[in-house]
Amino acid sequence: MLNTNLKFTYEDYVLMPEGKRYEIVEGELYMVPAPTTTHQRISRKLEEMLSRFVEERKLGEVFDAPIDVVFSETDIVQPDIIFISNENKNIIKEENIKGAPDLIIEILSPSSAQRDKTIKKKLYAKNGVKEYWLVEPQKRTIEALVLGKRGYETFKVFSDKEVLTTRLIKGLQIPVEQLFEK
Repeated sequence: MLNTNLKFTYEDYVLMPEGKRYEIVEGELYMVPAPTTTHQRISRKLEEMLSRFVEERKLGEVFDAPIDVVFSETDIVQPDIIFISNENKNIIKEENIKGAPDLIIEILSPSSAQRDKTIKKKLYAKNGVKEYWLVEPQKRTIEALVLGKRGYETFKVFSDKEVLTTRLIKGLQIPVEQLFEK
C-alpha cells in the first residue's frame, strides 16, 4: 500500500540530485523549473537596485536565488530575492538562511504563479516574513504585501508608471518601469 502521508524533510532535500532546483512546503516536494530570460533580467535589475540601496546605508544583506531559506524541517524554499535586516542577521548561516527574512520577492512565471500566490504566501505569513512582493512580468506590476494580524494585506500594487516604495526599507525608491525594460 502506498503511504500518502510521506513528508519530505530537509534531510531528504540535501540528498536531491544537483543541477535542479527543489522546494519543500509542508513536506511536499516541488521541482522548480529554470527561470526564463525575462525572469532573470527582472531579478538581476531588482536585486542590483535593492542591494545598492541596502549596502550604501548598511541596512542588512540581500541574497538572490538559489539560496535555501529553511523555515522548518518540512519547509524549505528558494525565493528569487530576499532581504535580511541587521536586526535579523542571526538567521544567516553559512549553508542557508534559517528563519524568516524580513522581505521575500518572487517573480511570477506561468509555472510558479499559483504556488507563489497561495501556498508560499501562506507559508511566508505563517513564519513572519514582514513583506512579500509579487512581481508580475506580464502585467508589469509589483504587488507589495505587508504582514498584518490576519496574514498579508496589500500595501499597494505598483504599475510600471510608478515608483515602488516600502514601509520596511525607508527611503527605498525603485522606478518599476526600469525593471521591465529590455
